[in-house]
Amino acid sequence: MGYVFNHFNFNVKDLQTSLDFYDEALGLRPVRTKDAADGSFKLVYLGDTAGSPFTLELTWLRDHPQAYDLGEQEFHLAFTVEDYDASLARHKAMGCVCMENEAMGIYFIEDPDGYWIEIVPVR
Repeated sequence: MGYVFNHFNFNVKDLQTSLDFYDEALGLRPVRTKDAADGSFKLVYLGDTAGSPFTLELTWLRDHPQAYDLGEQEFHLAFTVEDYDASLARHKAMGCVCMENEAMGIYFIEDPDGYWIEIVPVR
């Protein structure tokens, strides 16, 4: 029996702001959606341009009253990128780089809800 990664979930406060961020920062676009009949939630699954089967699920909950506890950003997604320097420059221009680790050759960006995403060069 083998297991294959399917998706990972981030809960978001403003769905459109998050969709715009993920499109601009990482080129992720919706590949499928699910809306609650009563409007209480919406799920949007984002896919990458390389065609990976793994998706990022953004969950918007209408009645969620407070900010989400992100556990000190100890959990995160990671993406590889072929042109690391161009990617870093793009994210710096967007103002979303939250941490650089030059010794490890990686950096992190932060989405509108405070989730951290690691950017790793292809090695």
